[in-house]
Amino acid sequence: MTYTPPVAELDGRRSRALMVGIAGLVLCAVGFVFDRNHFFRSWLIAYLLFLGISLGSMALMMIQHLSGGTWGVFRRIFEASSRTIPFMFVLFLPVLLGMSSLYVWTHEDHVQADEILRHKSLYLNVPFFIGRAIFYFAVWAGLSLLLNRLSARQDTGEVAVNPTIQRISGGGIVIYALTVTFAGIDWIMSLNPHWYSTLFGFLMMGGQGLAALAFTIVISTFLVTREPMNDLLKPSHFHDLGKLMFAFVMLWAYFNFSQFLLTYAANLVEEIPYMVTRMTHGWQYLAIFLITFHFAVPWLLLLSRPLKRTPRRLVIVAAWLLFARYADLYMMVSPEFTAAGQNVHLAEGGEAVSHFFVHWLDLAAPLAIGGLWFWMFLTELRKRPMLAVGDPYLRESLATAGGHH
Repeated sequence: MTYTPPVAELDGRRSRALMVGIAGLVLCAVGFVFDRNHFFRSWLIAYLLFLGISLGSMALMMIQHLSGGTWGVFRRIFEASSRTIPFMFVLFLPVLLGMSSLYVWTHEDHVQADEILRHKSLYLNVPFFIGRAIFYFAVWAGLSLLLNRLSARQDTGEVAVNPTIQRISGGGIVIYALTVTFAGIDWIMSLNPHWYSTLFGFLMMGGQGLAALAFTIVISTFLVTREPMNDLLKPSHFHDLGKLMFAFVMLWAYFNFSQFLLTYAANLVEEIPYMVTRMTHGWQYLAIFLITFHFAVPWLLLLSRPLKRTPRRLVIVAAWLLFARYADLYMMVSPEFTAAGQNVHLAEGGEAVSHFFVHWLDLAAPLAIGGLWFWMFLTELRKRPMLAVGDPYLRESLATAGGHH
């Protein structure tokens, strides 16, 4: 197996990504000074998108370790994405700083006046919230560090490492599912502490997997035209990623439809307002957009085998789905806020009405977090050879071109 060094062109793109991130940070700093409520809301949405790529990549990496298969040729991208998790903890600090703006349960007067909040106060309180967040990141970073170290040892020819990687990946998938579920409850669901959904953890995991796959396709399309990957990545490798992305598009639709159907059938006062809000006051158009362009159109396009085997066409669908993921997160978070950026449950005189809105910080925050995250990703990607040469399935992947002739 030949040694494949990192792509030489990464340094220039690292610098540009850092400049974009810094420019976004400057804009966010202006927003922080003049419009803090919108800053914290916009930061949370953008943060969840890029954290989802990191965590989804780690989950896909563990699945690949467990299942084997020829799509391990993309493992280095998964690994580099997962190694950004410690950096994402730093970017989480503004969320902690803005807790009083984002979450109604941080206000003692609202808790005392609301019986539901009083019953949930043992879980929804500031010290426990911060402690859980630290625990989540410690677990995620620990899993990523351990799996990346074992992968590096595997490349040295330590065959005995393989069963250990599989055992850790098996337990890690369970840990990932639990921690991501509770993180979703803490950071998104508790924006409206009266609402709950038993499917929310599946929505989080499905969205993260889709975002990670879409990002991997974007990066792989860049790599396929450059040394050393231009001689290694074949159309069938992209076909495999396209099929996985197709499956996750269907999963996203299935989970969301199931949540809506269960809410409609149960007709519970705790669940209905969440759906009604997203079907009125302009939010219904965003819902139609998501149904059409997060599911129907990508699903129809990904039915095409030639499209999935053509990187320059598949990457358009993948890049669009990354934007759709941002729109989906926007739909989860923003209807809980007024156009002025205030949580509707903190409005004086009771709950206010949320009308559809878009703020300029909704562009600045993704630029800031996305630029900094991409800079860190490229920093990690260039540290290791582009192929995991110790992967026992790699030779098969390169020899059979993904199993499709």
